[in-house]
Amino acid sequence: MSSLDKLAVDLSKSRASRRRFLGTAAAAGLAVPMMGGLGRLSAVAQDEARNSVVWVSPRGTLEVLDDYPYWVAKQFGYFGDIETEILPAILESTSSAKNVVDGDADMSYVSPGVFADAVSQGLDLVSVFQMGAYDVFDIALPKGNPDGITTPADLEGKTVVLGDIGWAAIVDPMIVQAGGDPSQVNYVAAGSGWAQTLEAGQADAALSWEGLRAQWLATGLDFDYILGYEWSVFPANSFQIRRGDFEDASLTELYTNYLKGWAMGLEFGYQNPVAATQITMEEPSISAALTDTFQDLNVAVESLWQLANVYRGDWDSREGWGWASIEGWQSFFDASAQAMGADPIDASTVVFNDYVAGANEFDQEQVIADASGFELSEAFAAVAAPEGAGLAAS
Repeated sequence: MSSLDKLAVDLSKSRASRRRFLGTAAAAGLAVPMMGGLGRLSAVAQDEARNSVVWVSPRGTLEVLDDYPYWVAKQFGYFGDIETEILPAILESTSSAKNVVDGDADMSYVSPGVFADAVSQGLDLVSVFQMGAYDVFDIALPKGNPDGITTPADLEGKTVVLGDIGWAAIVDPMIVQAGGDPSQVNYVAAGSGWAQTLEAGQADAALSWEGLRAQWLATGLDFDYILGYEWSVFPANSFQIRRGDFEDASLTELYTNYLKGWAMGLEFGYQNPVAATQITMEEPSISAALTDTFQDLNVAVESLWQLANVYRGDWDSREGWGWASIEGWQSFFDASAQAMGADPIDASTVVFNDYVAGANEFDQEQVIADASGFELSEAFAAVAAPEGAGLAAS
């Protein structure tokens, strides 16, 4: 969901015996495009009034559809008077988590694997809002799947290409969950061109995720996939904040209302994903890039709907937007610990649902009215709503 961050995942300590290509793209004979740093980290994160939240992406870019709930919430004023800002982190595994710990941002959005790495390294963060209720992560395979790979366990003895080597913390537990041994997998880091590395035949598989696979297809990258949401019991990316902020009662209202904005944006996207796609693609700061990527608006809506499906998850078993299954998280931490040869993290000490009830206390009928009343452009009006969308089903 996520393209995630790097505080310096110390693979040398925990995986010294493993055969893996820790090389950069240079070691693989490839170029490594640099995504750049955060640029500036807003001073509002240090504002003593604390009516602001700075959220940092793990992807190295905001030019994606993944953050549609935020852009919808901004357009409709769902954040109220809270000052909000979202920023891109560098394309390394725990960098956005470190930004939060260092006070440069207030909220990160890393994957469970990167979160586990961050916690294991002593970053005192807690997860407070579960964005990905289903496992968002997929394994991309060459078209036709010439090696007959059907589960992550089949990656033993194969080369898996990643954007950053820290993403091994995402794939390893997937392999464990499928009954495989991640120590038998070779990883190569190829920067932002990791999909092209797979396409060029320089790897056997690649990490991908929902939304991204539609985006890849839109740019001509056509792969077969093992889809995480079809078999995995793991959660996906969540929002994390400093434990100190979580334990500060004076900040409870701020974070609850901020997450309420995201919840309303999520509800809007579920009800009318076509409108949510248009809103996101018309956001001035990212519009040009998204328009260039998604020249077929049907593919754009499909990409957003892939994400919306993961964000909503098994709705009947959840307690609203952002609710996390502690059991699902513990299953992930157990598999991650097995892969790392470490003691598992106790999910109940780092994953919390305290803000969820308040974040879901919004006027659903108003959000539905906003979604149904949104005036689509002529181009988007020609795109059919995905099967299962709220308004389409009503």
